[in-house]
Amino acid sequence: MPKFAKRMDNLKASEIRELLALTADPSIISFAGGLPAAELFPIDKWIEASDKVMKENGAAALQYGPTDGVLRLREHCVTRMEKVGCKNVKPEDIQILSGSQQGLDFVPRVLIDPGDYIIVESPTYLGALNAFKAYEPNFAPVKLDDDGMILEDLEAQLKAHKNTKFIYVISDFQNPSGKTWTMERRKGLIELANKYDVMILEDNPYGELRFEGEIQPSLRSLDTEDRVIFMGTFSKIFSPGIRVGWFNAAPEVLNKFNMVKQGADLQTSTTTQMTLAQFLDDNDLEAHIKTISEVYGKRKNVMVDAMKKYFPEEVTFTNPEGGLFLWVTLPEHINAREVATKAIDKKVAFVPGGAFYAENPEENHFRLNYSCMPEDKIEEGIKRLGEVLKDALK
Repeated sequence: MPKFAKRMDNLKASEIRELLALTADPSIISFAGGLPAAELFPIDKWIEASDKVMKENGAAALQYGPTDGVLRLREHCVTRMEKVGCKNVKPEDIQILSGSQQGLDFVPRVLIDPGDYIIVESPTYLGALNAFKAYEPNFAPVKLDDDGMILEDLEAQLKAHKNTKFIYVISDFQNPSGKTWTMERRKGLIELANKYDVMILEDNPYGELRFEGEIQPSLRSLDTEDRVIFMGTFSKIFSPGIRVGWFNAAPEVLNKFNMVKQGADLQTSTTTQMTLAQFLDDNDLEAHIKTISEVYGKRKNVMVDAMKKYFPEEVTFTNPEGGLFLWVTLPEHINAREVATKAIDKKVAFVPGGAFYAENPEENHFRLNYSCMPEDKIEEGIKRLGEVLKDALK
């Protein structure tokens, strides 16, 4: 028998991945994954970009490339940083990643020794928790209210845990809650990170997917002491299948990530990077983001209206202004895992909320995704789910 490393004891299969496998059945209305709308992928334009790269620069596209990424793509990442308020970023300030999930592995690899603390929102993205656990940290969860992380609780955790290495946050349309931090909370977070000498990992996959209001400045744009590691991705604003994300951080931090990247995979696919850069050269990404945001906004509204119509009044939920998810809260005595099992019998799937907690899981919540189902299926799925909830509350 193989003798596995002790760190493997901390890892388990992602609950979302298991649910996605379960819901591969096309008859199931799935609100489980964080999938973009596949029918909106600009496939023809991608084919054109790929053909152009291969015909004009095929040898370079099929060759090894620099670890920090193809220059033209990093220039496009600078444009994305400007969109979230970072005006002085240069291409050399960007490290290309094989998807932002790779970044969630790199940050603790660089910063965490076993027993160090990571402060996380409660609840938070379970894919991040799974990535962090491999490096044997302790977690210090901080509750969210409608304005973001509660700063008094955050400072209490920073005082209690002197070996806190970084604070992990999704400040825009948070996964799983859909909540967005206020400017006051953003500035307060920066002040506390400075005061207690800790880094911040800002995960921003959804910030540009705003269908109501104005895009908020990123934490990185408010950073006064180079403490924020910004992580962006093309997965939600273009395509998750290409697996391209990026870091923006202080030079000494990027240098460490570059060293880790060399050991992990040498580089992100040259072919994919060059094709993406060509696509961005030839097409209007802003128009594409506007299109998908409008679609997601309509689908969110359909879901919220259906929940108001079909859900019992004891059930509450968030109403986000962007992103892909909303968060449902049941009466405390109702277990969302049990509800999920009954919902599957009705051919509806969602992710129970307990998986999103680093500690002391609250089982009376669940996450719904509205981006990848058409409006008629959203209506029908919420109607079925409402029937399940009414039975559970009897």
